Amino acid sequence: MHGSHSGVAIVGLRSDNDPTMTDLHDVPLHRLDPARIPVVLLGGLNLVRALGLAGIPAVVATSDHEEPALDSRYCTVAVTLPPPHQHDARVDAIAALGERLAGIFGRRVPLMYGSDDALELIYAHRERLARHFLFLVADREVAESLIAKDRFQAFAESRGLPVPRALAWDGAGPGSLAACKGPVVMKPRAKRDWHQSMLCQRLFGGDGKAVVLENGRAALGNADIARFHDQLTFQECIPGDDTCLWSYHGFADEEGIVIEAFTGRKIRTYPAGMGESAYIELAPDPGLDAVARELVPRAGLRGPFKIDFKRDPRDGRWYVLEINARYTLWQYVGAANGVNLMRTAYDYLLHRERTRFPAAVPSVRWIDFSLDRRAYRQLRAEGKLSTIGWLASLVVSRKLYNLFSWRDPLPFVQRALFRLVRLSRRVGVAPARIFRRVRQWRSTAS
Repeated sequence: MHGSHSGVAIVGLRSDNDPTMTDLHDVPLHRLDPARIPVVLLGGLNLVRALGLAGIPAVVATSDHEEPALDSRYCTVAVTLPPPHQHDARVDAIAALGERLAGIFGRRVPLMYGSDDALELIYAHRERLARHFLFLVADREVAESLIAKDRFQAFAESRGLPVPRALAWDGAGPGSLAACKGPVVMKPRAKRDWHQSMLCQRLFGGDGKAVVLENGRAALGNADIARFHDQLTFQECIPGDDTCLWSYHGFADEEGIVIEAFTGRKIRTYPAGMGESAYIELAPDPGLDAVARELVPRAGLRGPFKIDFKRDPRDGRWYVLEINARYTLWQYVGAANGVNLMRTAYDYLLHRERTRFPAAVPSVRWIDFSLDRRAYRQLRAEGKLSTIGWLASLVVSRKLYNLFSWRDPLPFVQRALFRLVRLSRRVGVAPARIFRRVRQWRSTAS
């Protein structure tokens, strides 16, 4: 059942065969539609669904056997990669896959990616991967400054990007934590393996990507913060709740000219104010669009990007909080509302076509119900959101869910089965037969 070639294994090919791992050369990749060049995706469910809405075949490559994207109807071929710590084998696997696909289609195929880890891998092996794949990324200096959050502040200031003022751990003069009387934002300098890190667990509750402290003295007086302070950055906090958090998503050409883009707004995050997206929507804002289009070339962005903004409720000024130079979960909600940036990227990478879409009329929101329920509980405890208000916000529009979809239900079903397996192991029951039969049924479903 198992075989390998350059560290590559194929899982879940839509064929009449059992979707078990096999040698790359034994997998009938030629059964891919020769008229539809696929994308190799180093990413998850939201991204594969965005590709699916555009009718683009997806070859999903991951080392996570429980990745929901592997069970999506939009995953045409699934490739099991070596684990991240086997770095060289992982790169060899991706390069071998690209070489094989390029041989089948007579040209390089697009490579798309949804995490900083994947982006770092691409930069580390850019020349090698570019021989087999099509992708568009910024210069190394830009990429490293965006991925390493401790470099971002200096980078943003050097490029004239409007960012909150940085605060130094040491000293007592202007620009220091000791001198800051107002709220302070604390962020990690880097977020590799973030949710499993001790830093995330000890200071960010295992969920958030930033924490707001009462003032600079509160940071200096916290023993855990003092212990980890060399792994942290501090900024002045721009006032405003989750509704002041906006983002700009686009795809830019080699000159930093935005080909297509949309703006989005966060309805709720968890933890509130500085956490992960829990409930989001598209929200056109011509003012933000104008600001962002001017900032993109100044920042040296190319290819896919997301810029997180916060609007200061005191004067309406936009501040840049973070920039990601990759595809994000927002691609899915954008595509569902008629602006599919992954299609724009696909057409530009393959044909240099500048595909644009009619202006979005937002009608579908995206929700991670588990996170949003926790956000509601936090806001209710703080007296900021009632139960009726929360329920009302959920029923006002159609929704996409982070995992469940009526049109693509198997990722949800399979995740439930994985949970059942883990539970059964704890209680001494083995539902392997059910699990195996669902896998077999999925492999023959078309």
